[in-house]
Parts: sequence; structure tokens; C-alpha cells
Amino acid sequence: MNVPPPPSAPRLGDLERAVMELLWSGAADRPQGASVREVLEGLPADRDLAYTTVMTVLDRLAKKGLVTRERDGRAWRYTPAGTRESLTAETMRASLGDATDRRTALLHFLDGATPEELDDLRAALSEVEQRRG
Repeated sequence: MNVPPPPSAPRLGDLERAVMELLWSGAADRPQGASVREVLEGLPADRDLAYTTVMTVLDRLAKKGLVTRERDGRAWRYTPAGTRESLTAETMRASLGDATDRRTALLHFLDGATPEELDDLRAALSEVEQRRG
């Protein structure tokens, strides 16, 4: 059974990726989400970012469906809409969907895999096959 790839997986810029990493890493500690100020304070100080820049990035991530936001007084609190792994899977599916020859693209990917990565792939395939019966 072929599962069609999503129409497009979101591509992240460097700052978007840094914000997502911060939200993912703090998700367990902050189940209520993080404010713009908390995200700004959690990013490396050497970036010298303005509050409004971080606010714009979080708004873009919300529009892309990568974060959800909920009002907390006058501010918003942001939480990741999915896991790092689910975003990686979406990106992989979209990339494969862009290839004219999926099998060749997969072979190129697998040619660069380590033995451990191949073992992980075999175990994942086995698990998927068991779930599908």
C-alpha cells in the first residue's frame, strides 16, 4: 500500500530550527508551553535577537502548523504541535515525493547508511510489517 506524501513538508530556517529545538527540549518541563520571552531567553545570547524577531518566528511556525499557541493573559504560550521525529518523517516523505524515481533515491540514501542505521531500518520495517499483519 502506497501512502502519498504530504503536499509539502515545512522547511525550517536556522532560527526556526533553533526555536523548535528549544521548544522540543523543554516540552516535558513546560507542558503549558513557552512564552516569546521564555523562548528569547532560552536562545544563545550571541544571537542578539529582538523580542519582535522571536515573536515573528513563532507566528510563522504557528502558521506552518509546527507549533500551537494558547492565550495566557495578554501573551501567547507556544508548544510543539508534534515531535522532532514526526517532523523528520514528514520531511523524508516530502523529499521522496519530490523524487522522480523513489527507489533510486532510497538506494542513494541507504548507500550512505551505517550498519547501525541499517539495523534500525530493518527493525523499523519489521515493526511496521507486524502492525499491518
